[in-house]
Amino acid sequence: MLRFFARQQFAQSFQYTVRQLVHYLVDDILYGLSNEEIRLRKTVFDLAQKELAPEAHKIDKYDRFDGLRDFWKRLGHIGALGITTNPKYGGTGGTYLDNFIINEEISRACAAIGLSYGAHSILCVAQINRYGTETQKRRYLPKLCSGEHIGALAMSEAGAGSDVLSMKLQADKDEDSYILNGTKFWITNGPDADVLIVYAKTDPKSEKPQHGVSAFIVEKSFEGFSAGPKLDKMGMRGSNTSELIFENCRVPKENLLGSENKGAYVLMGGVDFERLVLSSGAVGLMQACCDVAFEYAHQRKHSNTDEFQMIQSKLAFMYATTAACRCYSYTVVRACDRNHINSKDCAAVALFVGEKLIEVALEATQILGINGYINGSPTSRFLRDSKLYEIGGGTTEIRKIVLARALNKEYVT
Repeated sequence: MLRFFARQQFAQSFQYTVRQLVHYLVDDILYGLSNEEIRLRKTVFDLAQKELAPEAHKIDKYDRFDGLRDFWKRLGHIGALGITTNPKYGGTGGTYLDNFIINEEISRACAAIGLSYGAHSILCVAQINRYGTETQKRRYLPKLCSGEHIGALAMSEAGAGSDVLSMKLQADKDEDSYILNGTKFWITNGPDADVLIVYAKTDPKSEKPQHGVSAFIVEKSFEGFSAGPKLDKMGMRGSNTSELIFENCRVPKENLLGSENKGAYVLMGGVDFERLVLSSGAVGLMQACCDVAFEYAHQRKHSNTDEFQMIQSKLAFMYATTAACRCYSYTVVRACDRNHINSKDCAAVALFVGEKLIEVALEATQILGINGYINGSPTSRFLRDSKLYEIGGGTTEIRKIVLARALNKEYVT
């Protein structure tokens, strides 16, 4: 972790407000963060608030981030892109709680770029770090960790969202390669990614769907691969999402990630972490709602008083809800860092945080009144962005099913 904390030049030109310092002190006491974790949060906060937050409105309005590549390299420079990756491949060797904190602060500044960060750091980089061969790690991880390359994961298809194993993308063996034909859809970072983990059917006749899927590392330069136009989304604008098209795309056999026909185990091995990292973005967006609404409520004057019991009630609810979501999330992430990965609680965190974020975003909008309803208001963006957390990474309904099935198993006699 020394590499990470040695690079804090961005903090030197940024001063905290009293309110922000209090927030960090509360983290230290309430959430049990170590001094190193607190320094990590401040480092990422400095960078995100200085380089990203001022651009958030334009990113949303124009659905693009012209400075994405530069910002990505800054994230790589401080060690954030490969936070859980082995240092010998250019990573930082940190924890999943570190990863959570980083994405929380990026999403606090701009949820869309936080979403892109999560897709890169967990869905691509961490999976190569966990399941890749030595050759694959040495080839792909250094540039992904430095920010020279952007990563993505391609699971979903137009007819295979929640039921991802019903995918149709086909991978046929051809001597020393696999030939991929088909499409993927709703792929975060799709138009921008240099390296993608792609799941395809290698044994479509398998009686068990989970035994017929394989994972591949695909480079954007591979012949036969292309990304469609980015989708015009309601929220998370600036986090580019697109269809991916494979037309006789030849992938070398050495780019098989894991074992042939065992890709479902790679996929499912990352689902729990995906849900947790997605939840970190939701917690960061909750904090952004609090930042804006609390500031507005304490500056707003009406009838010569700034004390309103109804507004105070909303502030109290927002604070308590954000604190509860953060506490639960940190507890589950810490368990994952101890190799106690509990799918039930990973699903429960995503379910609880996703639903509570909507409530917090609505309250923030209400506190700003008509100012919160105008396009261009931060709360308008927060509210639109928040809906993704009930859909992406498995819908609220899927999370409830996963949770209910796990609970039922515990009570089977």
